This record gives sequence, structure tokens and C-alpha cells, in this order.
Amino acid sequence: MREKAFGPVRFLPGPNKGKYPACHSVFVEGAGVLIDPASDRERLSALAGEGGVRLLLLSHWHEDHFAHWDLFRDVPVWLAEEDMPPLQNIEVFLDWYGMIWPGDERLRETWAEIIRRDFHYRKVTPDRPLQGGEVLSLGETTMEVIRAPGHTPGHLAFYFREQGVLFLGDYDLTAFGPYYGDPASSIEDTVSTVEALRRIPARVWMTGHGTGLFEEEPGGLWDRYLGVIGERDGKILEYVARPRTLEEILGQWFVYLKPREPLDFYRFTERAQIVKHLEKLTREGRVEREGERYVGVK
Repeated sequence: MREKAFGPVRFLPGPNKGKYPACHSVFVEGAGVLIDPASDRERLSALAGEGGVRLLLLSHWHEDHFAHWDLFRDVPVWLAEEDMPPLQNIEVFLDWYGMIWPGDERLRETWAEIIRRDFHYRKVTPDRPLQGGEVLSLGETTMEVIRAPGHTPGHLAFYFREQGVLFLGDYDLTAFGPYYGDPASSIEDTVSTVEALRRIPARVWMTGHGTGLFEEEPGGLWDRYLGVIGERDGKILEYVARPRTLEEILGQWFVYLKPREPLDFYRFTERAQIVKHLEKLTREGRVEREGERYVGVK
């Protein structure tokens, strides 16, 4: 993947198509604004050496979107107020991932070490919150901040009006579909947000992962992306035609399709998302709980 500029708005691809633990970044030349500093470390190090980065914006609080911010320690950090708490305390960070279930102590300790070592986590008090609807003048472009909850409560998208460039962050239009596994994530908000984002009259779409850059309307990719939610619902409903425990449901790997390594990590995120589906299906009256088992409502 290659960099590409649309006026001052430059797409900076991450390694391996921005696959976790990396992402794609956006740099606004002239204004010195870098969004989600977790793409190619060598490229970001060059930017740091040039001294051209004067402001860091985060689409949300996840580690694969701030991993290389250690290169810009004296640069102000802005993000939504709703997503600030995890950046100010590592224990809160782990709590926000839901690592509070019995038996997760080892995973929690391991994850804390990884976040500090590999993602350069440090206590950061953001310099100011970004508000949905505010408009920033960034030299040759005007950037609108768009509130986009669902993936996280404070997730933001950014629309560069003059260039017609919309940065979607982690609404990445990949075949895997949306991620909504945090305790504060919401499947319903994810759907509402994606439907709202697709109505913005953009000409270029940038995402935090995957293909990353779309110069033609994504078209059916929007539907495919959201369609994953219904597909997962359908698989769960078919499986719980007779009562099943959560552990039995997790053993089907409806999200990741098969066990992956590191197993502890993927089992944790599989569980987090399946629980969201079971909660949603229960609210909709399509699943009910019988003791420790879930069963479809006929």
C-alpha cells in the first residue's frame, strides 16, 4: 500500500494493510495534525524528526490507534471526552476491555505488560476534548468532527470538507465486520453510526484498517459490513434452538470461525462479542435465559 494525498490530507498506510496491532493514519500537512499515530513506525519517526507534527487526534482509545505516540511526547493529544478515562489509568484501561471476570487475572496481568511494552502506554491527560459537530480550520482544509459511537462510546470520524475525504476510523468496511466487544460498545449504536456515515457526501473514504482507501463509493461494502451482525445472530439462533450454555456457544467460534493464537486473547474477544449478541437477542425477545442456558424463543 502507498501513501496518497488529497490536497493537504495524506493517507499513511500501516503495515500488513493496517492489520492489528497497527492501523492506518491520516496526516494533515501544513496544519501538522496526525490522526491515530499507529501506522508505520519508521514513517512516523521521520515525521517526528521533521518536527511537523503539532497535534495528535485519536479516533478512539484503543491501543492499536495510539501505539507510536511515544514519538510525539510533547505534542498535545485530543479525543472525545467519553473515551478519555482509559488513557489516564492502566487499571481503568483494562476494566474498559472487560477484564474483570473471575479467572482473567493472568490475562489481565499479561495484557497490562503488553500494552505498556508494545504500545507504549503511558498516563495521558488529553489537552482538550473533541466534540461532535465542531469544525476545525486546518489551513487548506476544514475538518468536521463527527460523533460515531458504537465501537467505543466516544469514537469519532473526521470529514475534510473541501477535499470530500471522510476518515471512518474503526468502521473499516472489512469482511470481518464491526467489532463491538467492549463493555461500553453497542451493536445498535454501531448500526446507527454506520448508516449515518454512509449518508455523508464524501468522495474519498479512509479507514483505520483493511483496504484503507476508497476513491469510489464503497457501495455494497456498507451492506456487507453491517450484514455480518445479522449473520452472527442467525448462527446463534440456529444453535440455541435447544438450550445451550455460554461455554457451548463460545465453542462454536461464530465470530472468529475457528480457534486462533494467542488463544487466550481470541477466546476473550470471542466471548465479549458473543455476549453482546446474546444481550441484543434477549432484548429483542428472540432468546431467553433458562438458568445457565440460552434458548431461542419459538
